[in-house]
Amino acid sequence: MTLSSVDLPEGLDAFLAAAGWGGAVVEPLPGDASFRRYFRVRSVDGACAMLMDAPPPQEDTAPFLRAAHWLDDNGMRAPRILAEKPDRGLILMEDFGEARMRDYLDEWPTDEAAVYSSAIDTLVKLHQLPAGPFLNYSLAEYLRETRLFIDWYCTAQNLYVDAAGWTSAWEQALSPMLPRQRPGVTVLRDYHAENIMLLGSLERQGLLDFQDALVGHPAYDLVSLLQDARRDVSAELEAQMFDRYVQKTGVAVEPFLADYARLGAQRNAKIVGIFVRLWRRDGKPRYLDLIPRVWAAMERDLAHPALAPVAAWFAANIPAHLREANGGEYAR
Repeated sequence: MTLSSVDLPEGLDAFLAAAGWGGAVVEPLPGDASFRRYFRVRSVDGACAMLMDAPPPQEDTAPFLRAAHWLDDNGMRAPRILAEKPDRGLILMEDFGEARMRDYLDEWPTDEAAVYSSAIDTLVKLHQLPAGPFLNYSLAEYLRETRLFIDWYCTAQNLYVDAAGWTSAWEQALSPMLPRQRPGVTVLRDYHAENIMLLGSLERQGLLDFQDALVGHPAYDLVSLLQDARRDVSAELEAQMFDRYVQKTGVAVEPFLADYARLGAQRNAKIVGIFVRLWRRDGKPRYLDLIPRVWAAMERDLAHPALAPVAAWFAANIPAHLREANGGEYAR
């Protein structure tokens, strides 16, 4: 193997041997914002697979495996599971290769509309399925996520804000949406250009990072894709792809647009909090550079009348200079 035993997960040799991949070369891959690690595994005959190391107790592989098996059983292109050892946090899975949507579009920007159209079509296909065996995206969960903005962003900016009013404003904004997310669709919750792989063509797209799937509103993953925290999506492309989704699903435009704004604001507020947490708690300041893009999208969402209670809270609690600076500066 290419790494020392200190660097590799404990028991990896035996795991790979039992899976028929004994003697394989193991190469580390860049990490993400969690405790998970990934490796590319190359067999002696040249085949490739992906290894996830999600060590307990920090990580639990059960949600990932449940979602991966459900997606695969229902015709969606999640990586096929080749071997698993949940008690050690080891999963060997199909390797989708290197053609990530984000990286492909960096090199071939003229294909943007075609690639995003395929991503919309994948989402439509997912939403035509009965919801998977996942928990419901409840109001309590939405509110818990929005609290990240108060707990991390406001604290980092030394802001003393109306926390009770924040919760009340979100309850008022989100409650009218809840009946429209029943019976619900499978919500992957992180559906964006860094978690979509191109599998040999622009039309064949594979899914990654779906372990937090819930049953919720169809607008959630749509706004995740079109208000991407990590990649600029123009207002024109966002509108074009929103219209494509509406046309293919036949949803009523006005209530769906309102819910899209609600979930965009909710998700973007959560992400701002998470990115500040990654800096302050986990020592990853690079995520701060992404906040202006997320903040700008959140401001657009707040302009919708459906977000009036939350917009009023922002006006009363977040100083204008921070909002105008898309979140402000941070003492790194």
